[in-house]
Amino acid sequence: MQQRWHLFELEDQAWFPHAVRQGMMDVLRFMITWLGVYKPIVPLLQNALQATQQTHLLDLASGAGGGMLQVWQELEKLSNQRLTVTLTDKFPNPEAYAYLHTQSNGAITFEPEAVDATAVPPHLTGFRTVFSAFHHFRPDTAQAILQDAVRQNQGIGVFEGAGKHWHEILLAWLVFPWLILVITPFIRPFTWSRLFFTYVLPLIPLGVVWDGTVSILRLYTPAHLQKMVNNLNAPHYTWQIGRARHWTGTGILYLIGYPTPPAQA
Repeated sequence: MQQRWHLFELEDQAWFPHAVRQGMMDVLRFMITWLGVYKPIVPLLQNALQATQQTHLLDLASGAGGGMLQVWQELEKLSNQRLTVTLTDKFPNPEAYAYLHTQSNGAITFEPEAVDATAVPPHLTGFRTVFSAFHHFRPDTAQAILQDAVRQNQGIGVFEGAGKHWHEILLAWLVFPWLILVITPFIRPFTWSRLFFTYVLPLIPLGVVWDGTVSILRLYTPAHLQKMVNNLNAPHYTWQIGRARHWTGTGILYLIGYPTPPAQA
């Protein structure tokens, strides 16, 4: 699948009910962690952190936190050192972030104010990451996110929990609805609204299936990402673009860029 279709996602719409949007993001966060979606890219991210001598991640467009808790745990095990994370978003989700803060024993914190990923305030430093969110942005905005990282001489990693394959759409329609019905009682923090919009008025399962389908159609291919990198005019950066293979057979799209260490320049 080489084309990109920027169709509408429900969670992007201002009129979409807040409780349903939050419930959808909580479901995705749980599924990403339960399935270990981002485990395959942890070694790649760890290599980038070593190259930049960073021990802090600045997560952009965090949503409900995605798989950040698991990524943080895996990075700490791999690096054998203390790592910290700051979650940010243009529309912060403090309830979800507070839960991750507790689960990580304070290693994961968040910025309470809105943060524009295309113009990150200078006081927010660290290796930037974007999990499951880059496809939300149109090409000019996505390019601006990368450009801002280069402008501020910060490393950046973009990761999408799919490989842009047709069978992933089939998986979303045939498996996701049943999976959501099974896992919803186990999602924390608990909310009654999530139960209502799953079992009584099933807007969350329907929304996840629709947005999951559109997300795959919106994904940037490695060729799209390479074109963005070429437009940055950043020869002093090291770039890696590709797909990492997940145990389910799906691919994890990734782009990693960071200033080339002087010894390797």
